[in-house]
Amino acid sequence: MPKETLVKEAMKTNLVLIDPNANVLDACLIMKKRKIGNVLVVENNQPIGILTESDILRKVVAAGKNARNVIIRNVMSTPVIVIDPYVSLDEAMKTMSKCNIRRLPVVEKQKLIGVITEKDIFRISPILHEISSEWYDITVRDETFLKQQIFSGKCEDCGILSTNLKNVEGRLLCEDCIDALKYES
Repeated sequence: MPKETLVKEAMKTNLVLIDPNANVLDACLIMKKRKIGNVLVVENNQPIGILTESDILRKVVAAGKNARNVIIRNVMSTPVIVIDPYVSLDEAMKTMSKCNIRRLPVVEKQKLIGVITEKDIFRISPILHEISSEWYDITVRDETFLKQQIFSGKCEDCGILSTNLKNVEGRLLCEDCIDALKYES
């Protein structure tokens, strides 16, 4: 039986990171120079969001805003779903398809180590593209599946940055706040 390819084998490690307080024009110039479609937004070395070409088109350009005057924090996609490097490409594709996203920051031991995109997966395993379109309707987000994912961002109770936020009754919480809820019950 052939070995499954893991996320760590396909991910990019030359990350393009940006501060949430930078302006969108700065991000656009970086994206143009690097010929990429997104930048990861980090605070204290933790991914708190992602700014994509789509975010810029929908939230800046189509809104008639000046990119120089728009702060990334106000238009980035957040919180961001993250994935473990030891997950199979099949599982990464399933997460992307069911959550209707095309990029996943890769986190190991609470540290951002890479990013994997649909393009990375299709480059290594073109058959997954065909299979994924048969498995899932990528125009619809699977809310139940989405709620089970691990997120990176700020805990909605204590405000601490975490790469291990979980959805608890519609709120994204860190492990400490989840434990505190268990003791309250």
